[in-house]
Amino acid sequence: MSMHSDLFHQRFEARFSDGRTARSREVTVELNERGIAILHQPDEPLIWPYGALATAEPLTDHAIDALVTYSYQPGATLFVQGPRFARALAKLAPQLTASAERWRSASPWLWGAAATIALGCIVWLAELSPARTIAALLPDKARAAMGRQAVASMSEGRAFCDDTTGTKALGKLTQRLATATQIDRPFKVVVIDWGLVNAFATPGENVVLTRGLLEAAEGPDEIAGVLAHEMGHGIELHPETGLVRAMGLAAATELLMGGSGGALGNIGIVLLQLSYSREAEGQADDHAISILRAARVSSRGFAQFFERMSKRDGTPGGSLGKGGLGGMLSSHPETGERLAKVHAAGGYDATPALTKADWTALQGICASTSPDDRQSGPAADKPQ
Repeated sequence: MSMHSDLFHQRFEARFSDGRTARSREVTVELNERGIAILHQPDEPLIWPYGALATAEPLTDHAIDALVTYSYQPGATLFVQGPRFARALAKLAPQLTASAERWRSASPWLWGAAATIALGCIVWLAELSPARTIAALLPDKARAAMGRQAVASMSEGRAFCDDTTGTKALGKLTQRLATATQIDRPFKVVVIDWGLVNAFATPGENVVLTRGLLEAAEGPDEIAGVLAHEMGHGIELHPETGLVRAMGLAAATELLMGGSGGALGNIGIVLLQLSYSREAEGQADDHAISILRAARVSSRGFAQFFERMSKRDGTPGGSLGKGGLGGMLSSHPETGERLAKVHAAGGYDATPALTKADWTALQGICASTSPDDRQSGPAADKPQ
């Protein structure tokens, strides 16, 4: 305060209210080294330290009065007329000035901008995908909501297959593979009564299989391979990443903040139109191979189905559609290389993914259907 010593010991007439009664009274105040001294004759001066002061309006160069309050005396006010007091107080308590108020208002935005820039630099330096980074930050509640909405959108106008014995067989297969993933998140699998030959990974560890896929498969090991591949997409958060990228920053921000409104409206349609990159398909293949090995299910079925569907389709990634097998087969000319990798992963003891009876039951799962969303029914949660 020494640099403002010329301001000290100036006295001003003021009106003071103690906050306990409705009356105010005329007092004299003095600016000193400690703060505003309210002179109560014959009482000892009441000191309001500068750092604990606030004003009704920020102090400017053109202020003609000041209404001052004190943090530790709620309700008490001090009103001083005259620009001389306002200018002196602004120098002794700069936090009360208009410029300080503007800085306080701008500070959250500046910190937010700095955090955004820092996050961008981290993502850039680490060569991370911004969409993948945001997907990893999504709360579980948002991911679960995305998954439910995606499945509901995909199944619109179609029924869920829920034959009791088929559902039990699907649960056995799902649990066998989910346990082999060695992650703590449970997987949920449903079958839709849809003739399309496809499978889809959706957010929140959800997988959709179609009736056409079950009809096209020649054994349970083939379905196990496809399901393990889609689980691989889920482990890598590929559905969430693709949706964040497709929906844009505004929707991603809404989801990141835990929202579940308009951003989820057409999520199923968007997911159906997604096509994963070759790198993403390769990652899902690697997970599938690892899952099948850990579950002691032969990877030959996966390779055989992959190869047969590719030949049937003629051009990989064509009529099978996007987002599931269409995406899985869309990495031509690397299809041969990927098949060789899957074939080479054999050489371990394996047992059929399902018994003959369970496989028959699974193929007949659409003997009974329901329009209700039964996501929680055929799912097999990984034991905790």
